[in-house]
Amino acid sequence: MNIAQLDARAAADSLPAPRHPQVVTHWGLYRAVMEEGRAVGVRPFDGDVAPSAIGLDLIADRLAPARITAPAVRQSFLEGRRGGLRGAEPFVEVGWDTALDLAAGELDRVRREHGNGAIYGGSYGWGSAGRFHHAQSQLHRFLNCIGGYVASRQNYSFAAGDVILPHVIGSSDGLATHHTPWRLIAGEAELVLCFGGLPERNAQVSSGGMARHEAAPALAGIRAAGGRFVNISPIRDDMGEALGAEWLAIRPGSDTALMLALAHVLIAEGRVDRAFLARCTTGFDRLEAYIMGGDEPRSPEWAEPLTGIPAARIRDLAREMASSRTFITAAWSLQRARHGEQPYWMAVALAAMLGGIGLPGQGFGFGYMSSGGIGQPRPQLRWPSLPQGRNLVADFIPVARIADMLLHPGEPYDYDGERRAYPDIRLVYWCGGNPFHHHQDLHRLRQAWSRPECVIVQDSWWTASARHADIVLPASTFLERNDIAASGRESFIAASHKLFDAPEGVRDDFDIFRGLAVRLGAEPGFSEGLDEAAWVRRLYDEARARVAAIGQSLPEFDAFWTGEGLVELTVPEADDPSLLAGFRADPEAHPLGTPSGLIELASERIASFGYDDCRGHPVWLEPEEWLGAPLAARFPLHLLSNQPTRTLHAQWDHGRHARADRPGGRPPVRLHPDDAAARGIAEGDLVRVFNERGTALASARLSDALRPGVVQMTTGPWFDPEGPEAIGGIDRNGNPNTLTPDRATSRLSQAPGPNSCLVDVARFEGAAPDVRVYEPPVILR
Repeated sequence: MNIAQLDARAAADSLPAPRHPQVVTHWGLYRAVMEEGRAVGVRPFDGDVAPSAIGLDLIADRLAPARITAPAVRQSFLEGRRGGLRGAEPFVEVGWDTALDLAAGELDRVRREHGNGAIYGGSYGWGSAGRFHHAQSQLHRFLNCIGGYVASRQNYSFAAGDVILPHVIGSSDGLATHHTPWRLIAGEAELVLCFGGLPERNAQVSSGGMARHEAAPALAGIRAAGGRFVNISPIRDDMGEALGAEWLAIRPGSDTALMLALAHVLIAEGRVDRAFLARCTTGFDRLEAYIMGGDEPRSPEWAEPLTGIPAARIRDLAREMASSRTFITAAWSLQRARHGEQPYWMAVALAAMLGGIGLPGQGFGFGYMSSGGIGQPRPQLRWPSLPQGRNLVADFIPVARIADMLLHPGEPYDYDGERRAYPDIRLVYWCGGNPFHHHQDLHRLRQAWSRPECVIVQDSWWTASARHADIVLPASTFLERNDIAASGRESFIAASHKLFDAPEGVRDDFDIFRGLAVRLGAEPGFSEGLDEAAWVRRLYDEARARVAAIGQSLPEFDAFWTGEGLVELTVPEADDPSLLAGFRADPEAHPLGTPSGLIELASERIASFGYDDCRGHPVWLEPEEWLGAPLAARFPLHLLSNQPTRTLHAQWDHGRHARADRPGGRPPVRLHPDDAAARGIAEGDLVRVFNERGTALASARLSDALRPGVVQMTTGPWFDPEGPEAIGGIDRNGNPNTLTPDRATSRLSQAPGPNSCLVDVARFEGAAPDVRVYEPPVILR
């Protein structure tokens, strides 16, 4: 079947017109505001008590100058020259047939000459909240249909936690899903210890979409019921002021030291629940010996110079924990630092020592407020998604080791007890993501990006990743296609309607891969004879069957699609218990997935790996980039790079909402007034933030909400290096990953550790270079 026949079949199977058009995004559900049959804006879903403003200007920014509106090819690549430093050359616009022929030819050449193990299928999955138009699933399904690809494991958000927790509690429950729900914390927890705070900005977004933003009201409910919060963070406004939290302004990266000192007090004063430890854990004897014994007891006095928290306050806090129903949370940001496995492991140990794991209002949980939906009711089912098929290539890399892979093919590395080797990648295919946003040490990534023979990027916008491609294929946005959305962290399923036609010359990901599949003889397996409408119907019908299996129901598709377009399931309280409640009630009947079936406060398995940077129980390991280390003499400020308030990662960073809070057109860097005064920096000054890896320009914003010695920049601004014809130019647009180290948390997880980063800040002198990344690159037509 050729493309014309496929298009004719697609036109014949359309979806009925909705009466209430809406679109589902990662940051919320928005109803279309219609005038004369066309969408002129959006408004939040009426049932959302705390909607995000991120989505309100999307329609106005849909056709911004940064939009990719035609296939384009790097000029030298079109002339037959592969590889080399990307990101500086003009692009040549070409027709779809030319672009797809080139891309299919490169895919076929690489798999014939080097095998499918030389293809890296890069996508981070955040391109769309839909179940069908999910960029990662579309890419991986296509690559599997042509023989497979090298995949990645884990993610940039919580990779260290995702590896360490299965060793400790047998799964990653309590990390991204299966948390103790808010309703079992409110009115039960008397003390909530918040390592890394509870930043409300992060709870605006959730993978798979959101219908209701319930986190902030839930926190208010805990406070109203008498719960007391302690914000253990270098940043005071990592928790909302209305919560009345005590602020312990801890030194970045020292959370494990504080936890060990708290444990020391619990042990020394006989406040440990040894009956719970004996029944539900293993390895406490070794951890206790480490905390109490040797030449260096991990006492409050030991921790005070490391953490900056007075020993007396540490001791009192431990006593308060033991005398209260205490719930321990740790943000995802804690494990995004060198040795990031340690604070998570030690947080579990602290909760175990208190003995409340599995009880309402007690125990532990990770990532509360790090993403929306966490703590909200969720049904006991998995929503259907686009099947990806079988990958015939067994090789993979930890997701944050992409630059190492490209720079050092064949080099051995450790990962979770395995000794592996990096594959030799000749072609990178990236769809619906921007590694030049979320990876660390972007100049190093630019160098690595020059190694493959071909880079294909499929996106809607001229991000840095698209600018560093050989072949650029323009994809539609979620405003321009039909889909259904259902989040694994909430209880809804919703229609996401096409509000606009895509610009002429733009196709959706499915149609792009379908065109490639035709050229590579894989179309029947890729499409299964279905178009967008048929796939959306199929996925919805699968959802209906799964919902019926738990005793609930969804309407017929047409009634769902043309009606309210939203169904929220009922979640019985029995289906939403405290984390590890069943295990606590009967450890023998409900053993954990660890070798012992218990919570492992010391792990023989990890100890057997012999890693010096992740040992057999939680320990204090000083980071290389630490304010007491030699590097601090050159770069005395600790940079924390948080998630943005006005975007999801770097999505729609070109939009007016994202850029409305940038004084002088530059993203801000927050400094404590004392640090600013010592450098002659005033509010609003253009400054350079720098270290041995690079320099980024930003606008100074002074705030006493930061601990002195700490500076803060948000991730998300599109990478915009000055002088892109060479590696190392100033980033004109304040991307903190110009500065962060591309160093793994440990050999166990090989996870990203950007929050172990030292910098300095100085006023920028001279003529400031213009930010250019929101305009398209030079395009030859």
